[in-house]
Amino acid sequence: MRGIKKFLTAKICLIAIAKTKIIMTETKSFQTAKSQFARENLSLPSWLKRSIGKASEISTVQKIIKKRGIHTICEEGRCPNRGECYANKTATFLLMGQTCTRACAFCQVEKGQAPMALDPKEPHKVAEAVSLLGLRYVVLTSVARDDLADGGAGWFVKVMFTVRESNPDTQIEVLTPDFWSGKKKEVAQKSRVATVVAANPTCYNHNLETVKRLQAPVRRGAKYDRSLRVLQWVKELNPTIPTKSGLMLGLGETKEEIITTMKDLRAIAVDRLTMGQYMRPSLAHLPVAKYWTPGEFTELGEIARSLGFSHVRSAPLVRSSYHAGE
Repeated sequence: MRGIKKFLTAKICLIAIAKTKIIMTETKSFQTAKSQFARENLSLPSWLKRSIGKASEISTVQKIIKKRGIHTICEEGRCPNRGECYANKTATFLLMGQTCTRACAFCQVEKGQAPMALDPKEPHKVAEAVSLLGLRYVVLTSVARDDLADGGAGWFVKVMFTVRESNPDTQIEVLTPDFWSGKKKEVAQKSRVATVVAANPTCYNHNLETVKRLQAPVRRGAKYDRSLRVLQWVKELNPTIPTKSGLMLGLGETKEEIITTMKDLRAIAVDRLTMGQYMRPSLAHLPVAKYWTPGEFTELGEIARSLGFSHVRSAPLVRSSYHAGE
């Protein structure tokens, strides 16, 4: 009996020691990752550090947004340019809640939970906010809503119509997801794009985000060719609507891959391009592989213009809706 007790005691001790080692290893790994993230932030290049803008302008917008329970990607994504955009009477509204049905490895918008039910008052709330803020140019974007029958295409149109009712002079750009969900996906996808195009936005934006090789690890649930099709269909349905796409640099892409991506966009007549530096939001997101310099961004912008893009914004702090009204 004593032998059994000794054996069990020894076994319990061994298990406890093993668990302690695991906890120590996990703690050490977390601390290492935490230190790495801190180093990345501390070593942030000087050109990525900027003032957030006038606190009064940001506060005014935040109050109007929060009071109505609506969202902007400017706030949800903590965009470094939001102060400047607010001062220029531009804002990007995030439609259909703040929870995404996908889990892209670069994005800090909330995910991993059940998406919110659509707020029937959201179109009127957004229209009211546009009026109160005196916005001349509005960008409407959304989380991916693969749970909805039409991926949210009809909701984009509803909000556009409502905003125009009370703000007829405000121009509306859309930045849509790829609308890839449900049955007969490709047929449904084109129909959803057509729904939004028929509402005649000032510009139709859909971001590739990164080069073809990095799509899988960066954009979970999305595909390079699928996104190109969205932009191609817009031009086929209405050639007068400008199309636009955006790239994040710093995820491990090469200069040659960026140029190839530009050429792929121009092959389907995309008019406008934005390029900015990827900045890691947290430990749970992809690390930065490279900080591209302002000079490199300028060079890439010149290459983009030489390929025929009519509007190009290429700088470290550029984001998809940066200076959209211009």
